[in-house]
Amino acid sequence: MAVKDRDRFSTATRIRLLGEQTAARVYRSQTKRQARRSRLTGRAALLALVMCSLIVALAYPMREYVSQRAEIDDLQREQRQARERVERLRDQKARWQDDAYAEQQIRKRLHYVMPGETGFIVIDPHAAKQSRTDLGAADRPWYSNVWDGVDKSDASGQ
Repeated sequence: MAVKDRDRFSTATRIRLLGEQTAARVYRSQTKRQARRSRLTGRAALLALVMCSLIVALAYPMREYVSQRAEIDDLQREQRQARERVERLRDQKARWQDDAYAEQQIRKRLHYVMPGETGFIVIDPHAAKQSRTDLGAADRPWYSNVWDGVDKSDASGQ
């Protein structure tokens, strides 16, 4: 037992016990400090600030890129439609170069007839009724007729 007591009071034992106690206190203080410490560190705040700056700096160029791509797509669509229209007009021009087609269209549109043929024009019955209603317009002043024409053209535009 004397050896145990002597060992208990030896310098090495005391230093070891003192080190263990100090380590236990440091460990306890670190766990308390970690519990109290905010999760947002300086590095994390700086990283968040840099990311926000990048997002703000890239927002306008990205918006411009997207709008320009949309404009390019619209222009390509218009170009494709223009090419199709040009092709249709070329086809129509080629048809008009044919004498048989030109003659057919002249007869149809201008009501031409060949010598020896009899031409007939069929009158639309609704057109005759409209002309009878306009007969009363001759009895009115000219400015009333003009105003009625403006009203009719305005109503037909809608």
